[in-house]
Order: sequence, then C-alpha cells, then structure tokens
Amino acid sequence: MRYPRSVAFSLLLVCCLVAAGKDKKKSLLPTDILEARTVLVVVDPDAGVAIDAPNSNRTAQEDVEKALMNWGRFTLATDVSTADLIISVRKGNGRVVQPTIGGVPVNNRPVIFEPTDSGVGIGGHRGNPPQAGDPTNAQPQSPHPQVEVAQAQDMFVVYRGKRDNALDSPAVWRYSAKDALSSPGVPAVDAFRKLIAEAEKQQAAKP
Repeated sequence: MRYPRSVAFSLLLVCCLVAAGKDKKKSLLPTDILEARTVLVVVDPDAGVAIDAPNSNRTAQEDVEKALMNWGRFTLATDVSTADLIISVRKGNGRVVQPTIGGVPVNNRPVIFEPTDSGVGIGGHRGNPPQAGDPTNAQPQSPHPQVEVAQAQDMFVVYRGKRDNALDSPAVWRYSAKDALSSPGVPAVDAFRKLIAEAEKQQAAKP
C-alpha cells in the first residue's frame, strides 16, 4: 500500500518531534539556584510547638545550618534581604495529626515550657523583631493549644530569597523523608547537595 506524500511527511515529522522530546531532558534546577551563595534557614512559620518535643524544630534548624556550613557551598544569611535562598524546615514525628501549641513565633523568640498545676505553662523571651519582608513575619498571637494536621515526615523546602513573602511563592524543591533533618547526617542537605551536583553536570553538558 502506498501512502500519499503529505501523509508520509507528517509521519516523519511526528517521529522527529518525539525523538527530540526524548533527547531533551528537563533542567533539574534553574540557573539562578545554581548561582545562589547565601541561604537563610527558618522553621516553617505554620508549625506549632510540639508538646512532647518543644525544641524539635529549632534543633532541626540548627542541624541543617551546621550541615550547610560543613558543605561549604553557602554562607548563612541573617535576614531575607541578603538570602539568595530560603530553606524552610519542619520536623515530623510520624503522626499526621498531633496536639501542638500555636501562636508562638518560632523564628524570633525562644520558647520556655514550665510545668504548672494545670499542665504546661508557656513563656518566652522576646528576640529581635522580624525584618521587613521577613517570610516568617506574621500577626502576633497569644499561645494557644491546637490540633495540627501536617506532614508526618521531616520537611525540607527550598524557596528563592530576596523578596517579600518568599514562602508564599512556589517552592524550588521539596524533600520529605523520615529523619531527613536528623544529625549528624542530615539526609535532606545531602540530597540537596547531590541534586545540585547533578544539575551542574547537566548544565555543563549542554552545547
């Protein structure tokens, strides 16, 4: 059976487009992310304070910062205006639903838990006020008990910095796994390091 020339040409064109699509790999990370050199690590502002592990998120924040410093690629920024990237961390405990204390600014005021006759008292020392455009800046609230519904595993989320309300923008990369934020290995940072290395190889291979 003979095909008309126009049909044969159309089939050839489709085959070429399919082949080109297979050969073209999606970029793992944008160029501006590969060029980033400063990073601000924050606790997810939506995270409450776990009653059974009140310092878990702050500890995760510090462990991520130490792992980033050991990596040596980034300099830690002190505020959003100087941060090329913002990394939001949130410690999971294996439960999707858990009681927590809400209304506590987890990024600018240490939390103090003191036993009381009725259970647990909540106090705190005021730290530095949030910077203008700080992604963790929120309306002040009074500490209050709540039921929190969140990811059961550790969360490590990368956003672009140097902008207002950075955490409201689409995330550049997300990583979630059990104990992803735990020291000494901090697997989330290791996974991010491997991703960047692979993205740089991909970029170098481009004509």
